[in-house]
Order: sequence, then structure tokens, then C-alpha cells
Amino acid sequence: MIEQRLSHERGSADHGWLKARFSFSFAHYWDPEQIGFSDLLVINDDQIAASKGFGTHPHKNMEIFTYILEGALEHKDSMGNGSVIKAGDIQLMSAGSGITHSEFNPSNSHKTHSLQIWVMPNTENTQPNYQQHSLSPEEKRGKLKLIISPDGEENSLYIRQDIRIYSGLFDAREQAIFTIPENRYVYLHVAKGSLIVNDLVFNAGDGARIRHERQLTFSHGDNAETLLFDMRPVESNYPYA
Repeated sequence: MIEQRLSHERGSADHGWLKARFSFSFAHYWDPEQIGFSDLLVINDDQIAASKGFGTHPHKNMEIFTYILEGALEHKDSMGNGSVIKAGDIQLMSAGSGITHSEFNPSNSHKTHSLQIWVMPNTENTQPNYQQHSLSPEEKRGKLKLIISPDGEENSLYIRQDIRIYSGLFDAREQAIFTIPENRYVYLHVAKGSLIVNDLVFNAGDGARIRHERQLTFSHGDNAETLLFDMRPVESNYPYA
């Protein structure tokens, strides 16, 4: 069963410098029907104005994944990390027992478009950790590339949860088939462009909860960029539900 949720059905916020869309309940946006899926709690689609960003703030016991679609983010944290995350880069920060960090758009003329994704960890109060990796378009072109996993396999980033995250780019005749492992749930998020998955049309910002399916076929992409989350078959691990 593929349960689509279209882009315009998401929550939203407009702070002037920050325009955000929320796939799941977050901050002031609360929908009891949208409180995450399995261990996936947050997908925030953020557009950050030039020279603006998030000041220093804390996190604890959360796996925080940042995926840059356009522009860049300058990151600093209490672990001593300082880096610029650019389009095509992925960053995974395991907050563990507690960290503080800041994120700013370093450009004085261009916006940054990013996804910030939160995953509930399978263990608490661990040592905080930071990882960053750059992926070329060729690594994701016409296929689903494993980018985050619990074992760090295939040069993916290591996450403290039973979840595997894939990224893919699809255009024109490019096709891919993803076989869902037995007794697993999948969440699909289309970040850019459009494509067809199992005869359903997905456009930028659309997502879907996927249960009891065995195979997903990706085709007819139009500058499409997508993320796929392979997860435990539980409905929600939202900590405040």
C-alpha cells in the first residue's frame, strides 16, 4: 500500500528569512495524523535567505541528517567541527548526550535549499558524533545510492538506528527497481522534479508512507531527486506521542 501525501498538504512556516515546509509535525505545526513514520520523525524542507541561518542551539538524543539541494550551509558545533556543506553533500550529526551547533547560509546573494531530517536513535546518551560526505551526481544517477546505514556499508554514513537511507537522481529514460526487504516499511520523499513510482506521479515535496509492498519501480523522471527510507515496521516512534 502506497499512501501519498502531496506537497501542498504539508505544514508550513514563513519567518521571512526562513521559508519551511514540514512533512511531519514540528514546532508550531501539529497534526496527530502526521507524527513521523517508524523512526523517521522530521523532514523539514527549508529555504534560507542569503546571510541568514540558525543561531547556536542544543540537541540531545537525535540523529540529525542534513541534505543540501541548493547553495550551502556553514556549520559549527560544540564538538569543534567547522565546515561548509554544499549541494550534493550530506551531513549526519549524532547528538547523543548533548551538543550545540549553528547553521548559516554563507552566501550574501543566494538562498540555500536544504532538507533537515531527524531520526530517533536506538540508544541514548552516547558520545556525540559528526560525519560528512560528498556525493557526485554520477553516484546517484539512475539508481538508488545507499548514503546512510546502521553498519556504514558501501561507504555510507553510520547511523544509530535500524534504518537505511538512499538517494537517487532520475531523468528521461532512467529507471530503477527497489526491492523492499521482507517485513519493512518505506518512506519516500521527492525533493526536486517529478517522477513515477509504481504508476503514481510524484512531484517536488510529495511523499508517501509505504507498507506491505515488495517492489518499487522508479521511472519517467524529470530532473527528479528523491530520498528513500527503509525502516522497521512500526507506525511511529515519536517521543512525545
